[in-house]
Amino acid sequence: MNAYEQELDLPKGHPIHTYLQETAMIHQLIDELEQCDIENDYQVFYNLFNKLQTIERRFERKENQLFSFLEKCGWNGPSQNMWSFHDTIRSIFKFVREKVEARDIRGVYENFHHLSNNIRRLMLVEETVLFPNSLKILKEEDWQQMRKGEEEIGWMLSEKPAAYPEQAYVHPSEDFTQRDLSFAKAESQHYDEGYMTVEQVNLLLRTMPLDITYVDENDKVIFYNRGEERTFPRSAGIIGREVRFCHPPKSVDTVLRILEEFRKGTQSEASFWINFKGRLIYIRYFAVRDADKNYRGVIEMSQDITDIKHIDGEKRLLEWK
Repeated sequence: MNAYEQELDLPKGHPIHTYLQETAMIHQLIDELEQCDIENDYQVFYNLFNKLQTIERRFERKENQLFSFLEKCGWNGPSQNMWSFHDTIRSIFKFVREKVEARDIRGVYENFHHLSNNIRRLMLVEETVLFPNSLKILKEEDWQQMRKGEEEIGWMLSEKPAAYPEQAYVHPSEDFTQRDLSFAKAESQHYDEGYMTVEQVNLLLRTMPLDITYVDENDKVIFYNRGEERTFPRSAGIIGREVRFCHPPKSVDTVLRILEEFRKGTQSEASFWINFKGRLIYIRYFAVRDADKNYRGVIEMSQDITDIKHIDGEKRLLEWK
């Protein structure tokens, strides 16, 4: 436990407690990497570097969870500034990764300190500005909701953080929690063609090999599907968030232009494809309009098309192994 954590005396499982545990872990990893003789212990360095790069999960929790709650309280600085710092570190990671994979020992030695200095600088800003102010601004219920949303993104830690708040016994006479039942309360709903229950709709959306996000006409995120393996992480904290805060600062202008053209009716679709973690990702935006052609929002769809892109000829027979 570091001095900052001792001073705050936060309970285990509290999101800031978890961030501080990761902070200690990151400092230790950087120290070990800086002391590692990469020329003679390449595999050790390689394994430690891979572990350090799981800092991406920390960034994703901040961007999708912590920043989102702070925006709702009127503090947009972290979304606009610290997210850019995350992207800078991601770019440096990519550059150093190329040196590591190529076993360019000199290149690693010459550039790793740039990466470690930026990470240490970021953690200093977290501990002196971001975390203390967040604890002052956010309410207890915010932290509890945030902890629930973290489950979908994950942590750098090898062990899952404790539940927050700690689950205590509540006498049945004092338990007023509204819980989901094991059966549907309502009958199935009629759609354009056919009928489906809410459960079936959720199963359908969860099973589809697509990441879907729905932004309404007020530019607020109102829905995303929970697939088994999402390309881009999402958590419950994104619901109700302005879409301009859901993208890296460097891509915000493009997103806003798409929304503007969709709203004006001059465009109805926009497509992009990017290389992400060694996979080819196809990203498409579609304007949503009602029967009277009124603008009702945007659907963002992302799909891993790496394997699809290599399809050739025909396959008419089932070939299960």
